[in-house]
Amino acid sequence: MAAASAIRPSPERVLDESVSFGPSLGNLPLPVTIHPARPLTDEELLRFCEQNDGVEIESDADGSIRLMTPARFKTSRLNQRLSGSLMVWAEQTGNGVVCGPDLGVRFPDLVLRAPDAAWLSNERVKQAEEQELVDPGFLHFCPEFIAELRSHTDRASEIEARMEFWMERGALLGWLIDPKRKLAMIYRPEREPETLLRPEFLLGEGPIEGFRLEMREFWA
Repeated sequence: MAAASAIRPSPERVLDESVSFGPSLGNLPLPVTIHPARPLTDEELLRFCEQNDGVEIESDADGSIRLMTPARFKTSRLNQRLSGSLMVWAEQTGNGVVCGPDLGVRFPDLVLRAPDAAWLSNERVKQAEEQELVDPGFLHFCPEFIAELRSHTDRASEIEARMEFWMERGALLGWLIDPKRKLAMIYRPEREPETLLRPEFLLGEGPIEGFRLEMREFWA
């Protein structure tokens, strides 16, 4: 595969592609950023994600694609704890559905992001199902609730910027859980985030009012 590579100051490889790249890049050392000759369509990006199953993939407005390091055991376990607790509550209330980190949200400017956990109301679920009949593929609007869990490779500034991104794109509530600093940050529209140091639990509000997440496992 013809490519010109460069090393950034961060430990991230960059592949600048002037021709189409191969179907699977999972054998490259991760993380890696790819610059296709042009931004991929939804269909092409979906196919690329399928061909690189098991690798977290996101893209930016300039068409660049990032393949990121798979989660370590602890991060994966805590992600499941977060999504699982939210799913149990959603099933009990019947007022919405939960999606995990395999959900791709692609906005009109071609930015693709995958939240660690997301909740959509039944109204938004209906909207997503109607959208899929016309344009099957990624979700094209922001879920009402977003949760992000800081992994071992995330810088604090990066994960906080990620939460700001979700709030700017329409989320009504956001939780950032940071096991490394042993804190949680609550994001609300047009307000400064609230920081809680090692809380025993997080209480839902707004779109997920009534949900309670026990936090002891996240601080262990």
